[in-house]
This record gives sequence, C-alpha cells and structure tokens, in this order.
Amino acid sequence: MAGQGIIIGAGDLGLRVAGLRAGLGDAVWALRRRNLPVPEGIQALAGDLHSPADLALLPANADWMVFCATPDSRNARAYQRLYVDGFRQARDLLKPKRCLFVSSTAVYAQNHGEWVNESSDAAADTFNGRALREAERICLQEPSGRVLRLSGITGPGRNMLINKALLGLECANVWSNRIHIADAAAAVSHVLELTARQPLWIANDDTPALQCEVVNWIRQCHNLPPLPAPEGLAQGRRVSNAQLKASGWQPRFASYRESYALSAPEN
Repeated sequence: MAGQGIIIGAGDLGLRVAGLRAGLGDAVWALRRRNLPVPEGIQALAGDLHSPADLALLPANADWMVFCATPDSRNARAYQRLYVDGFRQARDLLKPKRCLFVSSTAVYAQNHGEWVNESSDAAADTFNGRALREAERICLQEPSGRVLRLSGITGPGRNMLINKALLGLECANVWSNRIHIADAAAAVSHVLELTARQPLWIANDDTPALQCEVVNWIRQCHNLPPLPAPEGLAQGRRVSNAQLKASGWQPRFASYRESYALSAPEN
C-alpha cells in the first residue's frame, strides 16, 4: 500500500531511495541543504535540519522517515550536531510512524580480521563511532525504529581508491568492505518494507577483501604491474550481510569487481 515518507538528507543516497519509494507509489518529501533538481514526483524542500520552522514544512506523522544526512565537516562537533541533535529534533518534531537511521559499520572496533554482524559488539572509540552509536540508541528508543549500518559506499564519482591504485600509492594489508550506492539505496528501501521486529541491519556486498587484492585487481584492469603485498597480519574486519540476505535482499554488485568495473576511469 502506498504511503507518505520523508527523506532527511537528499544527497546521492537519499535521492536514490526517494526515487525507489516514489516508484512504489509513495508520496515522498525530501529535505536537503540546497535547492537543486530532484527526480520527478518528489517534493523537495531546501532547508536547515536544525530549523524547527523548516522542519514544520514537512508532513507530520508520515508513514516513514529515512535519516541519511551527512555532516559538512569531519569533526566531533559536526557529527554530534548532525547525527545526535539533528536526528533527535527531526524525529521528535515530525513524529513519523517508522524511522530508519542510516548508520555505518564505522561503529565497530574489531581490527584483527574478525567477522562482524548485527550481534557483534560495536564499541569504536572514535568521534564518528560514538556519535553514530548515540544516534542509533535514540532511534531504537521507539519500537518501530530501525538502524541500517552501511559499509564503504562505491559507485559513480567515488574513485579515491581507484586513483590511488593507479598512482601506486595504496596497497595496505587491511580488510576492506564496500557496498555499491545502488545496492545501498535498495537496502534502505527493503528495510523500510520489513515487518520483522529485528531493529538492526547491516548492508555490505558478498565479498570482503584485502585492500591490496582490490588495488592489484584495479591495476591489472589497467595493464599495470601489481604492487608488492605488505607483510604481517591483516588488520580491519570483515562485514557479514547474511541477515539482510536472509530477509530477501540481494546485492547486484556482489564484489569489488562489479563495483569498480562500472566506476573505474577508462584508459
């Protein structure tokens, strides 16, 4: 049944989610910082998340709200203000029937190649990890609250690792995890539909991989020689998507090969 929903933070991810939901018949409102074009059928509002007057222009008691805003600075104050203060204000003023907070696997601190899933301890003692966990806690205070933790997003325009690989600057012995932006948007829309009482979900592709493996695959695609593998034990963690897949979601971009094949620059 079609409903009414709100996207807080209509960047690349938010607009993709909005488009998916509008395609399913939902009436979608999107709040973003700037007045930029949005897909047809979406009601866009350029406004300030921290302004009650701007939030009041959005529908109250909507069927769902997705919070996927991103901070404009990478520091503790910006993360606290956006994810904790901003999310709490949006939830409290708009009072959606269902709220989904888009978080990150940065909340995990495991660093010796461990597999992590929804039941793993999330105890990252970084400013972003702490802010995200506090926002998750606020979201899950409501019985209908849901949290989706995304791993590193790949896709069009996200070429940092590709560029470093081509320049020969990156070949770390660390586990890397990723999800293509299209799969991330599909996961958000999917979790909105779920009736299971499980409040916490993770979205990742099927193939955690050592960063050096990914880098050398990129270099091979561009006919460049491989970089030497670092010595020592691998750091980082491997992120499991088993719970989300068991609920019916499947990634279209199952590994780094599919993710980077479409976004890598041509020779």
